[in-house]
Amino acid sequence: MRLILPALMSLVLATPAMAQTEAAERTIMATVVAEHDRHMDLLERLVNVNSGTLNLPGVTRVGEMVRAELEPLGFDVRWVEMGETGRAGHLIATHDGGGKNILLIGHLDTVFETDSPFQTFVREGSRATGPGIGDDKGGMVVIIAALRAMQAAGTLEGSNITVVLTGDEERPGAPLEIARRDLIEAGRVADYALEFEGLAVENGEEFGTIARRSSTSWTLTTGGRTGHSSGVFGEALGYGAIYELARILDGFRRELPEPNLTYNVGVIAGGTPAEIDEAGFRVTASGKTNIVAETAVARGDLRTLTPEQDARVRERMAAIVDDHLPRTTAELAFAPDGYPPMAPTPGNIALLERLNAVNRDLGLPEMEAYDPAKRGAADSGFVAADVDTLGGMGMAGQGAHAEGEAVDLDSMVRQAQRAAVLIGRLSLE
Repeated sequence: MRLILPALMSLVLATPAMAQTEAAERTIMATVVAEHDRHMDLLERLVNVNSGTLNLPGVTRVGEMVRAELEPLGFDVRWVEMGETGRAGHLIATHDGGGKNILLIGHLDTVFETDSPFQTFVREGSRATGPGIGDDKGGMVVIIAALRAMQAAGTLEGSNITVVLTGDEERPGAPLEIARRDLIEAGRVADYALEFEGLAVENGEEFGTIARRSSTSWTLTTGGRTGHSSGVFGEALGYGAIYELARILDGFRRELPEPNLTYNVGVIAGGTPAEIDEAGFRVTASGKTNIVAETAVARGDLRTLTPEQDARVRERMAAIVDDHLPRTTAELAFAPDGYPPMAPTPGNIALLERLNAVNRDLGLPEMEAYDPAKRGAADSGFVAADVDTLGGMGMAGQGAHAEGEAVDLDSMVRQAQRAAVLIGRLSLE
Protein backbone atom coordinates (compact mmCIF):
# COMPACT_ATOMS: atom_id res chain seq x y z
CA MET A 1 0.00 0.00 0.00
CA ARG A 2 1.37 3.40 -0.99
CA LEU A 3 0.56 5.22 2.24
CA ILE A 4 1.98 8.70 2.24
CA LEU A 5 3.36 9.39 5.73
CA PRO A 6 7.19 9.47 5.62
CA ALA A 7 7.26 12.41 3.22
CA LEU A 8 5.29 14.48 5.69
CA MET A 9 8.13 14.47 8.20
CA SER A 10 10.00 16.88 5.94
CA LEU A 11 7.00 18.71 4.49
CA VAL A 12 7.58 22.47 4.21
CA LEU A 13 4.87 24.77 2.95
CA ALA A 14 6.08 26.58 -0.13
CA THR A 15 4.38 29.97 0.15
CA PRO A 16 2.67 32.13 2.78
CA ALA A 17 -0.61 31.71 0.85
CA MET A 18 -0.71 28.11 2.09
CA ALA A 19 -1.93 29.05 5.56
CA GLN A 20 -2.75 25.46 6.48
CA THR A 21 -0.16 24.32 9.03
CA GLU A 22 2.28 21.50 8.59
CA ALA A 23 0.96 19.87 11.75
CA ALA A 24 -2.61 19.97 10.45
CA GLU A 25 -1.58 18.33 7.21
CA ARG A 26 0.30 15.63 9.09
CA THR A 27 -2.87 14.93 11.02
CA ILE A 28 -4.87 14.75 7.79
CA MET A 29 -2.50 12.21 6.33
CA ALA A 30 -2.38 10.07 9.46
CA THR A 31 -6.15 10.12 9.88
CA VAL A 32 -6.80 8.87 6.35
CA VAL A 33 -4.41 6.00 6.97
CA ALA A 34 -5.86 5.17 10.38
CA GLU A 35 -9.43 5.13 9.07
CA HIS A 36 -8.73 3.11 5.94
CA ASP A 37 -10.51 -0.02 7.20
CA ARG A 38 -13.50 2.08 8.27
CA HIS A 39 -13.85 3.50 4.82
CA MET A 40 -13.44 0.15 3.12
CA ASP A 41 -16.35 -1.07 5.24
CA LEU A 42 -18.37 1.97 4.18
CA LEU A 43 -17.52 1.32 0.52
CA GLU A 44 -18.69 -2.28 0.83
CA ARG A 45 -21.98 -1.23 2.40
CA LEU A 46 -22.61 1.39 -0.27
CA VAL A 47 -21.83 -0.98 -3.12
CA ASN A 48 -24.12 -3.67 -1.72
CA VAL A 49 -27.11 -1.32 -1.93
CA ASN A 50 -28.32 -1.35 -5.52
CA SER A 51 -28.67 2.22 -6.74
CA GLY A 52 -29.22 1.83 -10.45
CA THR A 53 -30.57 5.13 -11.71
CA LEU A 54 -34.10 3.80 -12.14
CA ASN A 55 -34.11 2.10 -8.72
CA LEU A 56 -35.44 5.19 -6.97
CA PRO A 57 -35.66 3.63 -3.47
CA GLY A 58 -32.08 2.35 -3.83
CA VAL A 59 -30.73 5.76 -4.86
CA THR A 60 -32.60 7.33 -1.94
CA ARG A 61 -31.16 4.75 0.46
CA VAL A 62 -27.60 5.50 -0.64
CA GLY A 63 -28.34 9.18 -0.10
CA GLU A 64 -29.46 8.40 3.46
CA MET A 65 -26.22 6.52 4.08
CA VAL A 66 -24.16 9.49 2.92
CA ARG A 67 -26.29 11.86 5.00
CA ALA A 68 -25.40 9.78 8.07
CA GLU A 69 -21.72 10.41 7.30
CA LEU A 70 -21.95 14.15 6.62
CA GLU A 71 -24.28 15.41 9.34
CA PRO A 72 -21.92 14.46 12.21
CA LEU A 73 -19.25 16.54 10.46
CA GLY A 74 -21.42 19.64 10.80
CA PHE A 75 -22.92 19.67 7.32
CA ASP A 76 -26.45 20.90 6.69
CA VAL A 77 -27.81 18.12 4.47
CA ARG A 78 -30.95 18.29 2.35
CA TRP A 79 -32.57 15.96 -0.15
CA VAL A 80 -33.89 17.53 -3.36
CA GLU A 81 -36.75 15.44 -4.71
CA MET A 82 -36.72 14.92 -8.48
CA GLY A 83 -40.06 13.22 -9.05
CA GLU A 84 -40.90 15.70 -11.79
CA THR A 85 -37.95 14.39 -13.82
CA GLY A 86 -38.69 10.72 -13.14
CA ARG A 87 -35.67 10.30 -10.85
CA ALA A 88 -35.10 9.89 -7.11
CA GLY A 89 -33.36 13.13 -6.26
CA HIS A 90 -30.06 14.72 -5.27
CA LEU A 91 -28.22 15.10 -1.98
CA ILE A 92 -26.85 18.57 -1.25
CA ALA A 93 -24.74 19.27 1.84
CA THR A 94 -23.28 22.61 2.90
CA HIS A 95 -20.67 23.56 5.50
CA ASP A 96 -20.28 27.33 5.81
CA GLY A 97 -17.08 28.02 7.68
CA GLY A 98 -16.14 31.11 5.72
CA GLY A 99 -13.46 31.47 3.08
CA LYS A 100 -13.52 30.28 -0.50
CA ASN A 101 -16.42 28.02 -1.47
CA ILE A 102 -15.26 24.62 -2.69
CA LEU A 103 -17.82 22.51 -4.59
CA LEU A 104 -17.41 18.72 -4.41
CA ILE A 105 -19.27 16.75 -7.10
CA GLY A 106 -20.17 13.06 -7.24
CA HIS A 107 -23.19 10.86 -7.85
CA LEU A 108 -25.29 8.32 -5.98
CA ASP A 109 -26.52 6.21 -8.89
CA THR A 110 -24.90 3.50 -11.00
CA VAL A 111 -25.54 1.92 -14.39
CA PHE A 112 -26.39 -1.43 -12.78
CA GLU A 113 -30.15 -1.76 -12.34
CA THR A 114 -31.88 -4.36 -10.18
CA ASP A 115 -32.01 -6.90 -13.02
CA SER A 116 -28.23 -6.92 -13.44
CA PRO A 117 -26.49 -10.12 -12.28
CA PHE A 118 -23.63 -7.94 -10.97
CA GLN A 119 -24.76 -6.88 -7.49
CA THR A 120 -22.14 -7.62 -4.83
CA PHE A 121 -18.91 -6.22 -3.38
CA VAL A 122 -16.03 -8.71 -3.49
CA ARG A 123 -12.59 -7.94 -2.06
CA GLU A 124 -9.33 -9.65 -2.98
CA GLY A 125 -6.47 -8.00 -1.13
CA SER A 126 -6.07 -4.41 -2.29
CA ARG A 127 -8.49 -4.88 -5.18
CA ALA A 128 -12.27 -5.04 -5.02
CA THR A 129 -15.07 -5.42 -7.53
CA GLY A 130 -18.70 -4.40 -7.36
CA PRO A 131 -21.42 -2.46 -9.19
CA GLY A 132 -20.55 1.21 -9.23
CA ILE A 133 -17.56 0.64 -6.95
CA GLY A 134 -15.51 3.22 -8.82
CA ASP A 135 -18.30 5.04 -10.61
CA ASP A 136 -19.05 6.59 -8.27
CA LYS A 137 -19.29 5.03 -4.83
CA GLY A 138 -15.54 5.04 -4.50
CA GLY A 139 -15.61 8.76 -5.26
CA MET A 140 -18.13 9.37 -2.49
CA VAL A 141 -15.97 7.46 -0.02
CA VAL A 142 -12.96 9.59 -0.99
CA ILE A 143 -15.02 12.71 -0.24
CA ILE A 144 -16.10 11.38 3.15
CA ALA A 145 -12.59 10.22 4.08
CA ALA A 146 -11.14 13.60 3.14
CA LEU A 147 -13.73 15.54 5.15
CA ARG A 148 -13.28 13.32 8.21
CA ALA A 149 -9.53 13.86 8.05
CA MET A 150 -10.05 17.61 7.81
CA GLN A 151 -12.28 17.51 10.87
CA ALA A 152 -9.63 15.60 12.82
CA ALA A 153 -7.02 18.18 11.81
CA GLY A 154 -9.23 21.16 12.62
CA THR A 155 -9.23 22.44 9.04
CA LEU A 156 -12.86 21.61 8.29
CA GLU A 157 -14.19 24.12 10.82
CA GLY A 158 -13.04 27.10 8.79
CA SER A 159 -13.91 25.67 5.39
CA ASN A 160 -16.81 26.65 3.14
CA ILE A 161 -17.75 23.43 1.32
CA THR A 162 -20.74 22.37 -0.78
CA VAL A 163 -21.25 18.73 -1.69
CA VAL A 164 -23.61 17.90 -4.57
CA LEU A 165 -24.29 14.22 -5.22
CA THR A 166 -26.71 13.75 -8.10
CA GLY A 167 -29.03 10.77 -8.25
CA ASP A 168 -29.17 10.45 -12.04
CA GLU A 169 -25.73 11.04 -13.50
CA GLU A 170 -25.85 7.83 -15.50
CA ARG A 171 -29.33 8.46 -16.98
CA PRO A 172 -30.30 12.09 -16.42
CA GLY A 173 -33.94 12.88 -15.82
CA ALA A 174 -35.91 15.20 -18.08
CA PRO A 175 -36.18 18.08 -18.51
CA LEU A 176 -32.46 18.54 -18.04
CA GLU A 177 -32.81 22.16 -16.93
CA ILE A 178 -34.63 20.90 -13.83
CA ALA A 179 -32.49 17.79 -13.36
CA ARG A 180 -29.29 19.88 -13.20
CA ARG A 181 -30.71 23.10 -11.81
CA ASP A 182 -29.27 22.71 -8.31
CA LEU A 183 -25.83 21.63 -9.50
CA ILE A 184 -25.61 24.56 -11.90
CA GLU A 185 -26.64 26.98 -9.15
CA ALA A 186 -23.98 25.56 -6.83
CA GLY A 187 -21.36 25.99 -9.55
CA ARG A 188 -22.26 29.63 -10.08
CA VAL A 189 -21.46 30.57 -6.47
CA ALA A 190 -18.42 28.30 -6.03
CA ASP A 191 -14.81 29.48 -6.23
CA TYR A 192 -13.48 26.04 -7.17
CA ALA A 193 -15.05 22.71 -8.13
CA LEU A 194 -13.59 19.24 -7.59
CA GLU A 195 -15.27 16.28 -9.30
CA PHE A 196 -14.83 12.82 -7.79
CA GLU A 197 -15.21 10.50 -10.74
CA GLY A 198 -12.46 7.88 -11.14
CA LEU A 199 -8.78 8.81 -11.19
CA ALA A 200 -7.22 8.60 -14.66
CA VAL A 201 -4.40 6.02 -14.70
CA GLU A 202 -2.43 4.79 -17.71
CA ASN A 203 0.56 2.44 -17.60
CA GLY A 204 0.77 2.96 -13.85
CA GLU A 205 0.93 6.77 -14.13
CA GLU A 206 -1.75 8.93 -12.52
CA PHE A 207 -3.13 11.95 -14.36
CA GLY A 208 -5.15 15.05 -13.59
CA THR A 209 -8.41 15.74 -15.41
CA ILE A 210 -8.65 19.34 -16.57
CA ALA A 211 -11.03 18.66 -19.46
CA ARG A 212 -13.81 16.34 -20.57
CA ARG A 213 -15.63 16.26 -23.87
CA SER A 214 -19.35 16.78 -24.23
CA SER A 215 -21.79 14.00 -24.99
CA THR A 216 -25.01 14.40 -26.87
CA SER A 217 -27.01 12.23 -29.27
CA TRP A 218 -28.52 13.08 -32.62
CA THR A 219 -31.17 11.56 -34.87
CA LEU A 220 -31.08 11.89 -38.65
CA THR A 221 -34.26 11.12 -40.57
CA THR A 222 -34.40 11.20 -44.36
CA GLY A 223 -37.30 10.83 -46.75
CA GLY A 224 -37.72 10.07 -50.43
CA ARG A 225 -40.33 9.37 -53.06
CA THR A 226 -41.10 5.70 -53.19
CA GLY A 227 -41.85 3.77 -56.33
CA HIS A 228 -40.48 1.07 -58.64
CA SER A 229 -36.70 0.89 -58.61
CA SER A 230 -36.53 1.32 -62.38
CA GLY A 231 -37.21 4.99 -61.77
CA VAL A 232 -34.45 5.60 -59.21
CA PHE A 233 -32.20 8.61 -59.99
CA GLY A 234 -34.82 9.88 -62.44
CA GLU A 235 -36.70 13.16 -62.42
CA ALA A 236 -39.85 11.68 -60.88
CA LEU A 237 -38.41 9.64 -58.00
CA GLY A 238 -34.96 11.05 -57.39
CA TYR A 239 -32.57 9.14 -55.15
CA GLY A 240 -34.67 7.86 -52.29
CA ALA A 241 -34.19 8.05 -48.53
CA ILE A 242 -31.31 5.59 -48.18
CA TYR A 243 -29.07 7.33 -50.71
CA GLU A 244 -29.79 10.63 -48.99
CA LEU A 245 -28.88 9.16 -45.62
CA ALA A 246 -25.69 7.66 -47.06
CA ARG A 247 -24.75 11.00 -48.63
CA ILE A 248 -25.10 12.82 -45.33
CA LEU A 249 -23.22 10.26 -43.23
CA ASP A 250 -20.39 10.13 -45.76
CA GLY A 251 -20.33 13.94 -45.71
CA PHE A 252 -19.89 13.83 -41.94
CA ARG A 253 -17.05 11.33 -42.36
CA ARG A 254 -15.21 13.38 -44.97
CA GLU A 255 -15.85 16.98 -43.95
CA LEU A 256 -16.03 17.12 -40.16
CA PRO A 257 -12.79 15.60 -38.79
CA GLU A 258 -10.76 17.80 -36.45
CA PRO A 259 -8.90 17.27 -33.17
CA ASN A 260 -10.94 16.24 -30.11
CA LEU A 261 -14.09 15.62 -32.17
CA THR A 262 -15.94 12.34 -32.65
CA TYR A 263 -19.37 11.63 -34.12
CA ASN A 264 -20.30 7.99 -34.02
CA VAL A 265 -23.22 6.38 -35.88
CA GLY A 266 -24.69 3.75 -33.58
CA VAL A 267 -27.82 2.45 -35.30
CA ILE A 268 -29.31 2.76 -38.79
CA ALA A 269 -32.29 1.50 -40.81
CA GLY A 270 -33.96 2.28 -44.12
CA GLY A 271 -36.79 1.02 -46.23
CA THR A 272 -40.48 1.32 -46.89
CA PRO A 273 -41.28 1.82 -44.09
CA ALA A 274 -38.54 2.43 -41.49
CA GLU A 275 -38.97 3.79 -37.97
CA ILE A 276 -37.32 4.17 -34.59
CA ASP A 277 -38.91 3.53 -31.18
CA GLU A 278 -39.76 6.29 -28.72
CA ALA A 279 -36.69 5.56 -26.59
CA GLY A 280 -34.47 5.96 -29.65
CA PHE A 281 -32.71 2.60 -29.28
CA ARG A 282 -34.50 0.16 -31.58
CA VAL A 283 -35.08 0.59 -35.33
CA THR A 284 -37.23 -1.47 -37.66
CA ALA A 285 -37.44 -1.50 -41.44
CA SER A 286 -38.80 -3.52 -44.32
CA GLY A 287 -38.64 -3.23 -48.08
CA LYS A 288 -37.86 -4.87 -51.38
CA THR A 289 -34.92 -4.53 -53.69
CA ASN A 290 -37.15 -3.17 -56.44
CA ILE A 291 -38.71 -0.41 -54.31
CA VAL A 292 -37.08 2.98 -53.75
CA ALA A 293 -36.78 3.58 -50.01
CA GLU A 294 -39.28 6.00 -48.51
CA THR A 295 -37.66 6.52 -45.09
CA ALA A 296 -34.26 6.07 -43.45
CA VAL A 297 -33.11 6.86 -39.94
CA ALA A 298 -29.79 6.89 -38.10
CA ARG A 299 -28.80 7.75 -34.54
CA GLY A 300 -25.38 8.64 -33.23
CA ASP A 301 -23.50 10.75 -30.73
CA LEU A 302 -21.40 13.89 -30.86
CA ARG A 303 -18.48 14.68 -28.53
CA THR A 304 -16.68 18.03 -28.51
CA LEU A 305 -14.10 19.69 -26.27
CA THR A 306 -15.37 23.28 -26.10
CA PRO A 307 -18.70 25.08 -26.53
CA GLU A 308 -17.22 26.90 -29.52
CA GLN A 309 -16.27 23.64 -31.20
CA ASP A 310 -19.69 22.20 -30.45
CA ALA A 311 -21.52 25.14 -32.03
CA ARG A 312 -19.26 25.14 -35.09
CA VAL A 313 -19.62 21.41 -35.72
CA ARG A 314 -23.39 21.47 -35.31
CA GLU A 315 -23.60 24.29 -37.84
CA ARG A 316 -21.47 22.34 -40.31
CA MET A 317 -23.54 19.17 -39.81
CA ALA A 318 -26.70 21.14 -40.53
CA ALA A 319 -25.19 22.52 -43.75
CA ILE A 320 -24.30 19.02 -44.94
CA VAL A 321 -27.81 17.81 -44.17
CA ASP A 322 -29.43 20.67 -46.08
CA ASP A 323 -27.63 19.97 -49.36
CA HIS A 324 -30.30 17.48 -50.50
CA LEU A 325 -30.18 14.99 -53.31
CA PRO A 326 -33.06 15.43 -55.79
CA ARG A 327 -36.54 14.55 -54.47
CA THR A 328 -35.34 13.87 -50.91
CA THR A 329 -35.74 15.44 -47.49
CA ALA A 330 -33.63 15.28 -44.35
CA GLU A 331 -33.94 16.42 -40.74
CA LEU A 332 -31.22 16.41 -38.06
CA ALA A 333 -32.31 16.69 -34.42
CA PHE A 334 -30.06 16.88 -31.35
CA ALA A 335 -31.30 15.44 -28.06
CA PRO A 336 -32.05 18.02 -25.36
CA ASP A 337 -30.37 16.00 -22.61
CA GLY A 338 -26.74 16.24 -23.68
CA TYR A 339 -23.79 16.83 -21.35
CA PRO A 340 -21.79 20.00 -22.01
CA PRO A 341 -18.00 19.90 -22.28
CA MET A 342 -15.55 20.71 -19.53
CA ALA A 343 -13.11 22.77 -21.57
CA PRO A 344 -9.36 22.93 -20.70
CA THR A 345 -9.41 26.51 -19.42
CA PRO A 346 -6.43 28.38 -17.91
CA GLY A 347 -8.23 28.22 -14.55
CA ASN A 348 -8.48 24.44 -14.73
CA ILE A 349 -4.80 24.21 -15.64
CA ALA A 350 -3.93 26.41 -12.66
CA LEU A 351 -6.01 24.20 -10.40
CA LEU A 352 -4.01 21.16 -11.51
CA GLU A 353 -0.87 23.12 -10.70
CA ARG A 354 -2.23 23.62 -7.18
CA LEU A 355 -2.82 19.87 -6.90
CA ASN A 356 0.72 19.25 -8.09
CA ALA A 357 2.01 21.51 -5.33
CA VAL A 358 0.22 19.17 -2.92
CA ASN A 359 1.73 16.16 -4.70
CA ARG A 360 5.24 17.59 -4.33
CA ASP A 361 4.76 18.25 -0.63
CA LEU A 362 3.40 14.75 -0.06
CA GLY A 363 6.17 13.07 -2.02
CA LEU A 364 3.86 11.96 -4.82
CA PRO A 365 4.66 12.18 -8.54
CA GLU A 366 3.34 15.24 -10.31
CA MET A 367 0.39 14.69 -12.64
CA GLU A 368 0.23 15.57 -16.30
CA ALA A 369 -3.12 16.58 -17.80
CA TYR A 370 -4.98 13.58 -19.18
CA ASP A 371 -6.08 13.41 -22.81
CA PRO A 372 -9.73 14.54 -22.74
CA ALA A 373 -10.55 12.25 -25.69
CA LYS A 374 -10.02 9.34 -23.28
CA ARG A 375 -12.45 10.63 -20.66
CA GLY A 376 -16.22 10.39 -20.73
CA ALA A 377 -18.63 13.21 -20.00
CA ALA A 378 -19.54 13.94 -16.37
CA ASP A 379 -21.58 16.27 -14.19
CA SER A 380 -18.56 18.58 -13.93
CA GLY A 381 -19.45 19.76 -17.44
CA PHE A 382 -22.51 21.54 -16.05
CA VAL A 383 -20.42 23.81 -13.80
CA ALA A 384 -17.18 24.16 -15.78
CA ALA A 385 -18.37 27.25 -17.66
CA ASP A 386 -18.80 29.08 -14.34
CA VAL A 387 -16.00 27.85 -12.07
CA ASP A 388 -12.46 26.49 -12.31
CA THR A 389 -12.87 22.71 -12.20
CA LEU A 390 -10.64 19.69 -11.64
CA GLY A 391 -11.98 16.19 -12.26
CA GLY A 392 -10.95 12.61 -11.63
CA MET A 393 -10.48 12.99 -7.86
CA GLY A 394 -12.05 9.60 -7.10
CA MET A 395 -10.46 6.17 -6.79
CA ALA A 396 -8.39 4.44 -9.47
CA GLY A 397 -10.13 1.53 -11.13
CA GLN A 398 -10.96 -0.41 -14.25
CA GLY A 399 -14.00 -1.57 -16.19
CA ALA A 400 -16.51 1.14 -15.31
CA HIS A 401 -20.03 0.39 -16.59
CA ALA A 402 -19.21 -3.29 -17.09
CA GLU A 403 -19.61 -6.40 -14.97
CA GLY A 404 -16.39 -6.82 -13.03
CA GLU A 405 -15.95 -3.07 -12.40
CA ALA A 406 -13.01 -2.82 -10.00
CA VAL A 407 -10.97 -0.38 -7.93
CA ASP A 408 -7.53 -0.21 -6.35
CA LEU A 409 -8.44 0.15 -2.68
CA ASP A 410 -5.07 1.69 -1.80
CA SER A 411 -5.78 4.57 -4.18
CA MET A 412 -8.46 5.77 -1.78
CA VAL A 413 -5.70 6.72 0.67
CA ARG A 414 -3.76 8.81 -1.84
CA GLN A 415 -6.86 10.46 -3.24
CA ALA A 416 -8.39 11.34 0.12
CA GLN A 417 -5.08 12.74 1.35
CA ARG A 418 -4.65 14.82 -1.78
CA ALA A 419 -8.23 16.07 -1.67
CA ALA A 420 -8.20 16.97 2.03
CA VAL A 421 -4.99 18.96 1.77
CA LEU A 422 -6.03 20.67 -1.45
CA ILE A 423 -9.48 21.62 -0.13
CA GLY A 424 -7.94 23.09 3.01
CA ARG A 425 -5.42 25.13 1.09
CA LEU A 426 -7.96 26.43 -1.40
CA SER A 427 -10.38 27.33 1.38
CA LEU A 428 -7.78 29.47 3.13
CA GLU A 429 -6.65 31.50 0.14
